[in-house]
Amino acid sequence: MSAVVIGASGGIGGALADALEEEGEIVLRLSRPEIDVTDEVTIAAAAARAGSPELVIVATGILHEDGRGPEKAPGDLDPAWLARQYTVNAIGPALVAKHFLPVMPRAGRSILAILSARVGSISDNRLGGWHGYRASKAALNQLVRTLAIEDRRRNDRGIVVALHPGTVDTRLSRPYLQSGRDILAADRAAVQLLDVIDGLAPKDSGRLFSWDGTEIAP
Repeated sequence: MSAVVIGASGGIGGALADALEEEGEIVLRLSRPEIDVTDEVTIAAAAARAGSPELVIVATGILHEDGRGPEKAPGDLDPAWLARQYTVNAIGPALVAKHFLPVMPRAGRSILAILSARVGSISDNRLGGWHGYRASKAALNQLVRTLAIEDRRRNDRGIVVALHPGTVDTRLSRPYLQSGRDILAADRAAVQLLDVIDGLAPKDSGRLFSWDGTEIAP
């Protein structure tokens, strides 16, 4: 199987690429500046040279940047920071789908897996806060659902899915890790996510699954 990992310089992305290679898969590792999910030109160029991968994993995302982080109250909302989170967490993966789905196999099993988050589940939101991250991931989950419906017309065995990697000890989440919570090392999270991917069927397309294989309600 040929695979593409976008965001391969990140903690989870790198661990996913390592795990796939350990399984003997051919992996194209993509990360900035070669591909930037905020720059459609780089996405299109990467897709043009990716061949026809059977698996594409999007392991990009933003939670904090340049001193800005998750909002704690409505008074923390900032239009530019909200737009930045939507750009990276939702629009970027959608553009990856726009350019990569057409080059993936048109017959047989193929998978576009995009890392999302449990906090993007509207029904699971009981604490509030983290407005932009929650909303951008909820938007991503809706995009995944819509893309899955449309991609079925291209390949009836194609799968487009969102995956929650759990709370992983990476640069993205490290400032917000809390003792007492189940925290996964990146290599363990990668193996768990690949196990979930291995078990996916076309009927699972458009859904959001956790690292342990359980489905998360939208």
